[in-house]
Order: sequence, then structure tokens, then C-alpha cells
Amino acid sequence: MGFQDEVWWSRLAQPNLHTWTDDKPVHLGQNEPDRHDPEPKAVACYGLLRADTQGMLLRFVHGRPVSAVTTQFLAWLVAWLAAEGKTALLLVWDNASWHVSQAVRAWIKAHNRHVKQAGGCRVVVCPLPVKSPWLNRIEPKWVHGKRAIAEPDRKLSVAELKHRICTYYDCEPLEPMHNKSWGLALVFGSIELSAGLGYTTHRFSSL
Repeated sequence: MGFQDEVWWSRLAQPNLHTWTDDKPVHLGQNEPDRHDPEPKAVACYGLLRADTQGMLLRFVHGRPVSAVTTQFLAWLVAWLAAEGKTALLLVWDNASWHVSQAVRAWIKAHNRHVKQAGGCRVVVCPLPVKSPWLNRIEPKWVHGKRAIAEPDRKLSVAELKHRICTYYDCEPLEPMHNKSWGLALVFGSIELSAGLGYTTHRFSSL
């Protein structure tokens, strides 16, 4: 079983954070947008909280979550889990449009049909009730992560932001997913590496 969700990691907004101190209170500085800053104001991320290990599987995105990126993430997930010998992923997620779209449903149906014939890890979707994010166990993980990586007095670069996120969740950074042809052939859950892309997978450590 896994609890899936997407999140935006802002380089400007600061989280709600409280702490005890014997000295003067520490205040989080307000990061202002800079029109000369070429980097995005926020970075999108797909994540899965594993029920078996309590570890997180993360992939960053160039752009925003859409159906095409969701199917890329699912393909990567099932290939990863199949390599561990898993035969099914009970996927708990909400009713976001990029989860329930016709493209995503068709991908899952085709993938499961392929698994039935050739083996692998099938996907069993367990949708959450509408407007009930508190039922998704990954939500507190995002909140604690944003508090842990906060920088009080300056704006982080995208590279620094990603590094802190991966360090907190104890995982290694992977090539970001793209909302376009990303150099990988995704065939019903198998991942074929394209020459020259420099993409490697790493084993995520459990929390």
C-alpha cells in the first residue's frame, strides 16, 4: 500500500513554525519575488509514502502535475516495486484531475492487462472521499518536511531546495520528470534508459 500526493515546494513562502528559545525569538524572513531571478518560484514534486517501510519515493517535475506526468510517475513506481518482487500496489490518492483523467485510467487499465499476461506489479486504485485530504497519510509528511528545510533569512536556490528535500526524506535525487517527451520509453510499467540521458535509479532508504 502507498499514499500518493503532489506538493509544491515554494522558494518564497515560509511555513508556520513555532519553537522554544531562551534568547530573542527567531523570525522567518519574508522572501520577496525578484524579476531578475531566472529560477521558478516553486518546484512541484510527486511522492509516495510506503506503508511497508514508511519510506518516501519522490520525483520532481519540470512544470506542474498533469496526466502525462502522472503516468510517468506510475510507470517508474511499478517498475521500482516490481524489481523488489511486489506484485500489487494499493494506491491511495485523491480525486485530482490528473489522477482521474481518462488518460490515467486508460494507462492503468492497459498496464494491469499487460501485468496479467507478462507479470509485474499491478495498480489497484483506492480513491479518497472528496475533500478529505486529512485521510491521506502523506500530508503530514509534507508539512513536517517544509518546516524542517525552512531557511529563516534568505531565499534558497532550486538546487539547494531539492538537496534539502532529498536529505530530509533520505533519498537521492533523480532526473526530473517532464510534461513532454523525456527521453524514456514507458511501456506498461517498464522503464528503458535512453542513451546519453544520464538517468540512473537509486535505492531509496527507509525513514
